[in-house]
Amino acid sequence: MEKREVEIAVISDVHLGTYGCHAKELLKYLKSIKPKMIILNGDIIDIWQFSKRYWPETHMKIIRKLMKFVVEGVPVYYLTGNHDEMLRKFADMHMGAFHLQNKLVLELDGKKAWFFHGDIFDVTMQHSKWLAKLGAIGYDSLILINSFTNWCLTSIGREKMSFSQKIKAKFKDAVKFINSFEQTAADLAIEKGYQYVVCGHIHHAELREIVTEDGTVTYLNSGDWVESLTALEYNQQQWTIFKYQAADFEKDEVEQGVLSDSEDLHSKLDINTLLQKIKLEII
Repeated sequence: MEKREVEIAVISDVHLGTYGCHAKELLKYLKSIKPKMIILNGDIIDIWQFSKRYWPETHMKIIRKLMKFVVEGVPVYYLTGNHDEMLRKFADMHMGAFHLQNKLVLELDGKKAWFFHGDIFDVTMQHSKWLAKLGAIGYDSLILINSFTNWCLTSIGREKMSFSQKIKAKFKDAVKFINSFEQTAADLAIEKGYQYVVCGHIHHAELREIVTEDGTVTYLNSGDWVESLTALEYNQQQWTIFKYQAADFEKDEVEQGVLSDSEDLHSKLDINTLLQKIKLEII
């Protein structure tokens, strides 16, 4: 497969270091594009649930692939989220083409775009962080059970299913929260004079125009790489949602290269040691 040229790729909620992360699929996606800029919009590394016992090689390869973009001069903006909030201590750090920030404003073809993770709008995060962390553990457990169920379903020729999406669809409060999140982000963006507002956090990919009494803004959400496997792409003044489909990569050589690498990963970067040092510095 020939690499697609992408002006901007926006990825969020990867949750590296958790069982639910689809790092293999994300790696295929990253290897299939030739971006001019990458924006990592929060929760890329799940420091909340990080454990030395679980860091697969594919998770390490995501870090290495992103580092390769940086070495090649592709600007990579890492915007902090709630699951990697420990990195906020190091915000506004710039190393070559790598930038660690809490938010980002870009001018795209004469329009201003505002990027941030979005956990600031989550009341649970603001007032009951322990409850949010407990919920994250429960969510990760649900995803693990869901993965096993889907393996069983596909082995007998049945379609996969998403437990969390079915649960969200059943509860009006979940739908109400998503709508409220989107509306709040839109209202604030309009107030600040932005034409685009780009978030993550709620694991719900979206691209729609929101009209209020005070103006209009295009709201975008990059979704996640735990369930929906989505990203945002900007090309020729147009935003689109990329949805990973396994069939699109069946004939791609990426499949053969995901788990093979002639370089010694551990000699390049020991991510376990790095994250443990970050934890110690903050605690």
